Amino acid sequence: MASMTRRRNAKQVSGESIVIEAAWMYYHDELNQAEIAKRLDVSRATVVNYLQEAREKGYIRISLAPEVFSGHQLAEDLRERFGLQAAFVVPDGGSAESTLMRVARGAAEWLPSLLNAGDRFGVAWGRTVYEVAEALEQTRLKDVAVSQLVGSMATPYGFTAEICSAHMAQNLGAQCINLHAPAVLNDPDLAARLREEPIIHNQLEALSHCNKAIFAAGSCDPDSHIVGAGVASAEDLAWYVANGATGVLCGRFIDADGAAIPGPLDDRMIGVTLDKLQGLDMGLLVSDGADKVVPMLAAIAGGYVTHLVTSAGSARGLLAAG
Repeated sequence: MASMTRRRNAKQVSGESIVIEAAWMYYHDELNQAEIAKRLDVSRATVVNYLQEAREKGYIRISLAPEVFSGHQLAEDLRERFGLQAAFVVPDGGSAESTLMRVARGAAEWLPSLLNAGDRFGVAWGRTVYEVAEALEQTRLKDVAVSQLVGSMATPYGFTAEICSAHMAQNLGAQCINLHAPAVLNDPDLAARLREEPIIHNQLEALSHCNKAIFAAGSCDPDSHIVGAGVASAEDLAWYVANGATGVLCGRFIDADGAAIPGPLDDRMIGVTLDKLQGLDMGLLVSDGADKVVPMLAAIAGGYVTHLVTSAGSARGLLAAG
């Protein structure tokens, strides 16, 4: 890198090297794009492309200090109001989609600092958890195992449970224990037999050893992911709502106090039971949106949540409703 402070013609440098050099000048030498363009004898637009390529190829990693987002007033208000160990609040984006991505990115920035050697980390499923897994920068944690909390399902969304857990484990450098069974079956007897199969039994047993978990709160709206993913039918959803359901956690319906609602799906499901998610060292709830406020409050009330990641708008909604 000794030549980085010398002006040179871009043609003298290989494509990869010039991208690295531009990144070094920008992030370490703190030169602006115009200064880099002059030194490399290229246009400013070319420098922009070099920096974008460096980010896409993983040559540079930009991280945010978690304490900034877990220490400001909204985060403190959430922590005190709901008895949480910590909360992480990100600024609202310009749309629901951009805000969701900010929340997922914030959780991905925070998560590695919340895990320690020896942890057994349960991973739920859904769009939010999937985006957290995808946003994680690759690291290598010592002696951490990731377990899939909910069985597999046929879903059009692209974020099946096994993908969520596998990508989370891959990016954390952790062992992965996937759950090789459907999330729900039509026949309760078949589900019971599958739970007793040695491989599946051992995988379910591993869930009993999870001391930390990440999950999202699902709504009971007609377009809820639990229906779209085929875990519950519209008729199932209507039955649970009629019996007091206000939210969904790991495929299980909960009421406003966070209590599990026994119902027709229980005997047909293969996955973590809600009692296994209470009293953990860390229950990390990552959710956002006006439609998620009531389910989030239910999850908090049920004692599943110790840590929370959400947006400023949803934080204010929780405080107002709570």
